[in-house]
Amino acid sequence: MADNGPDPTLVVSVFARECTSRALFEDVTGKWASLVLLALDEGPRRFGELRRRVEGVSEKMLSQALKTLEGGGMVARTAHPQSPPRVDYELTELGAQVAARLRGLALLLEDTAAARLSD
Repeated sequence: MADNGPDPTLVVSVFARECTSRALFEDVTGKWASLVLLALDEGPRRFGELRRRVEGVSEKMLSQALKTLEGGGMVARTAHPQSPPRVDYELTELGAQVAARLRGLALLLEDTAAARLSD
C-alpha cells in the first residue's frame, strides 16, 4: 500500500500537528509578530520606524519577527540600492488580511481595558 502523505483532513486544521498552516498560526500569534503586523497595517515602514512604533521590542526580536513574517508570505521586504542602504517593509495581501483580523482583536481589548479603567 502506497503512502500518499498526510491525511488531507489533518492538513486543514490548525489543531493537527501536520497542518501546514499551524506554523504560520503560531508565528502570527507571537507577541512581536502581531504587533509588527498591526504597525505595518498603518503603512509601509523602515526598520527604525517599526522599532519606535512597537515599543519595547529589541532589534534582535524585531529582525526575527520580520524574517518569520516574510518567510510566511505576510511581509514584503524591499531593499533600495542607495547609500546609505534603505529597506522598507510592507504587508502582502495575506498580511493585510491577517492584520485586519488582529486589528479587530486589538480594538476589542483596548475598549475592554478602557471600560475597566472607567469603572
